[in-house]
Amino acid sequence: MAGGGLSITGCAGGTEFEAKITPILIISCIMAATGGLMFGYDIGVSGGVTSMDPFLQKFFPTVYKRTKEKGLDSNYCKYDNQGLQLFTSSVYLAGLTATFFASYTTRKLGRRLTMLIAGCFFTIGVVLNAAAQNLAMLIIGRILLGCGVGFANQAVPLFLSEIAPTRIRGGLNILFQLNITIGILLASLVNYGTAKISGGWGWRLSLGLAGFPAVLLTLGALFVVETPNSLIERGYLEEGKEVLRKIRGTDNIEPEFLELVEASRVAKEVKHPFRNLLQRKNRPPLIISVALQIFQQFTGLNAIMFYAPVIFSTLELGSETILYLTVIPGAVNIFSTLVSIYCVDKLGRRILC
Repeated sequence: MAGGGLSITGCAGGTEFEAKITPILIISCIMAATGGLMFGYDIGVSGGVTSMDPFLQKFFPTVYKRTKEKGLDSNYCKYDNQGLQLFTSSVYLAGLTATFFASYTTRKLGRRLTMLIAGCFFTIGVVLNAAAQNLAMLIIGRILLGCGVGFANQAVPLFLSEIAPTRIRGGLNILFQLNITIGILLASLVNYGTAKISGGWGWRLSLGLAGFPAVLLTLGALFVVETPNSLIERGYLEEGKEVLRKIRGTDNIEPEFLELVEASRVAKEVKHPFRNLLQRKNRPPLIISVALQIFQQFTGLNAIMFYAPVIFSTLELGSETILYLTVIPGAVNIFSTLVSIYCVDKLGRRILC
């Protein structure tokens, strides 16, 4: 669901513009990338709470009874419940819908405001989930989280791409993915800890701790600068030039600024961009980009991350052992992402695929 509005990056024909690694650049990228932390935590925490008996007893008693029955040979039968499937899938259905609205806000209102909207959706969704008293309240909270995912996945990668200097753009852009992997691992660790809490309220703490990255993203959106690309794209040329000077840490920003202005002018001349995508000359890159995303999902990695506790439960291990095992793929995921950050600007994007 990542993607977004118009991106007018500051590099043409491989040209590198003068830029320093400034504090405002580092802070802005770190704060913006917390959108990935929220997304990753939500991926990891959901599968964990669905393996907790108190959670199943409260919201899905039928599933809970099936998990305790010895006569069912198929684990699919135990978890075959429409309510449970709605709980897990509502985030992504809402995210898919929200991304179309996020495309408009990212383009017309800016990347920063779109991230703020995402943070608000996340925060409200977390509160509803942690305080849920019935299934309806739980699902509404999940839908709001999905809206946050749609807006964050639209704006954050675009923000990181546009604010980063050319020579480290790939690495900074992967910060979003790194935060996703960190969020998944944190969720696994939290679930492992909260599963031991007596009283049956550990699942509320697991869902409620998602408020930490949600608040970080909201506050970050209030304090980060808007990207020069977005400001120029919306006609604020002087503001865009000033922001470009701040994030690059140099007064020699005229070449990059002019390049951004020209890119914005060319982009505005394109009429019916979605219709143009279907033209014969644009079909090869369109097919390649869509196929890459599809095949990436078809690897099944997301399903493993999301349903890892349920998958491990088929081994008939204890609930604590199951949650402990989910930490392993999360840790490997972080290590692999760190390798990608190191290599992407040295080896290129294509070789990492």
